[in-house]
Amino acid sequence: MLPADTPVPIALLIVSLAVTLIVALRYLLTSGLFAYATAKMRPGLYDGKRAQIAREVRWSLLSAAIYGAPAGIVLWGWRHHGWTQMTADWTSLPLWYHPLSVLIYLFVQDTCFYWSHRWMHRPKWFRLAHAVHHDSRPPTAWTAMSFHPIEAVTGAIVVPVLVFVVPIHVAMLGLVLTVATVMGVTNHMGWEMFPRWLVHSPLGNWLITASHHERHHEEYRCNFGLYFRVWDRLCGTDKGLSRRIVTEAGHGAQALTP
Repeated sequence: MLPADTPVPIALLIVSLAVTLIVALRYLLTSGLFAYATAKMRPGLYDGKRAQIAREVRWSLLSAAIYGAPAGIVLWGWRHHGWTQMTADWTSLPLWYHPLSVLIYLFVQDTCFYWSHRWMHRPKWFRLAHAVHHDSRPPTAWTAMSFHPIEAVTGAIVVPVLVFVVPIHVAMLGLVLTVATVMGVTNHMGWEMFPRWLVHSPLGNWLITASHHERHHEEYRCNFGLYFRVWDRLCGTDKGLSRRIVTEAGHGAQALTP
């Protein structure tokens, strides 16, 4: 807690730096954990990628600052001035609404990501910004936040804007951020951690895992979604799963196309 008489600019700077540190540590711990799992489950998959991983970590730590600054400002405003629709009181919202709020946040995130991601694949913006992310060939567990600052901004503003318009309990917001972190890392780590019964199920046909997102990194102009395949299917950009990952996962030739 900061002293009550802390000047506002200093308070905002301190809170933004603190949240940036949290985001950076979250990235390092989560990516590090799944990189360790990769070394155990897929030995040699990241061999020869030391320079690529070092570059991914540098870009990701810069992205952490871009994500952390607005989040810190919003958090400060909520605690001191009641900004936003966030609440710490479970009873202030209907019980049934709590899981619904998570789905709303994930769907809006997914929608914003799909369209901004397609925009980033236009030649001008790809060269200017998105090429940083695609410099990871193939991606690794460290790739999830490896963004040019322009691209990082497009992702960093979504949740800070949402909390002003869509009510949510802070614990449910924590769940949203956990899902975002875990799926961002696992979708890039180069192998499929989810079981065959899920990936090739009716539910799995609407969810994005590494099998689906890897094909985006293989072909670029398809599979733009973040969590769900809804927009890819509606817009005709869903090209199915990565043949390499499906084969290496021992899933056979199932569902290689939408």
